[in-house]
Amino acid sequence: MSRVLVLNCGSSSVKYRLYDGEEVRDKGTVERIGEPGGGPADHESAVRGILAGLDLTGLAAVGHRVVHGGKKFERPVLIDDAVLAAIRDLVPLAPLHNPPNLAGIAVAREALPDVPQVAVFDTAFHHTLPPSASTYAIARDTADRYGIRRYGFHGTSHAYVSRRTADLLGRPYDALNIITLHLGNGASACAVSGGRSVATSMGMSPLEGLVMGTRSGDLDPTVIFHLRREGGLSVDEIDDLLNHRSGLLGLTGANDMREVLARRADGDPAAALAFDVYCRRITGYVGAYYALLGRVDAITFTAGVGEHAAPVREAALAGLDRLGITVDPARNAGDGDRLISPDGAEVAVCVVATDEEREIARAARQVVAEGA
Repeated sequence: MSRVLVLNCGSSSVKYRLYDGEEVRDKGTVERIGEPGGGPADHESAVRGILAGLDLTGLAAVGHRVVHGGKKFERPVLIDDAVLAAIRDLVPLAPLHNPPNLAGIAVAREALPDVPQVAVFDTAFHHTLPPSASTYAIARDTADRYGIRRYGFHGTSHAYVSRRTADLLGRPYDALNIITLHLGNGASACAVSGGRSVATSMGMSPLEGLVMGTRSGDLDPTVIFHLRREGGLSVDEIDDLLNHRSGLLGLTGANDMREVLARRADGDPAAALAFDVYCRRITGYVGAYYALLGRVDAITFTAGVGEHAAPVREAALAGLDRLGITVDPARNAGDGDRLISPDGAEVAVCVVATDEEREIARAARQVVAEGA
């Protein structure tokens, strides 16, 4: 049960990790899939190339990241034809992500027919959301007919990071209330109580919530109607605008926080405004989740921006001292998994490197062991 291959198929990339126990034996990322002059022509070719280059002797399982599990999949599952069909049925809810996930699964099943394949869903961790958190206030028959509800995403990251936070603090996971902030090109917040997701910022899709690299995050729906009626934009054009030409990119022309921070330091007013909008949104979610949880033991930053952008961490939590939330400047400037709050702070503020692939490997092992 020690050797597990993890395949994480994104919209234009495939990340892979080969684990032998807890040790990473091989890893890599194939990028620019399907792009002119880029990498492989499609995900099938990319995965075949990855498998051909790996020593898969004694492989116990293949763990696949699947972005959307809808209401059906509440936990990781062994993949069979029925599971594959159900994931395919969910493509309308994740048209950019579930198809590459399906492609990776198909190739791995064909190449490794005797190895158990496990689907690990981004949405599964959030199946513990109470109805008051997952329900949108629209006509119930319409919501039921079209599967409209809050699903949440980045579940493998929030699960891993919240568990790692408990380890870092040396406290029982099931006794802690934690706010995790996954801040990368995609960004989401999650309130975790006793190891269970009870609130999260992404909704039916990854568009809702925090400001992101190219996504707008929270937006008055009237903006969509206004763009359609007054601007004459098509639904596809509005979809592209909000998902691919908004967020930091829309505000500054750059979707990389490192560039935004550099331009802000040089006095660029557009970058300064984008930074303020980005951090203000995080502050609002932290305050809201504090109120929902009633008690917060830790706030943890993760992913590319969360792990590496000290100014974002400082600004996002500024002014929350009365809630027991403070950041120590010297610790904030450090590196690695660590506490960045002062000694004796009421709320521990942490930085933890996310490892979604390790979480997928852990889940795959557990599913195969339970099915043995």
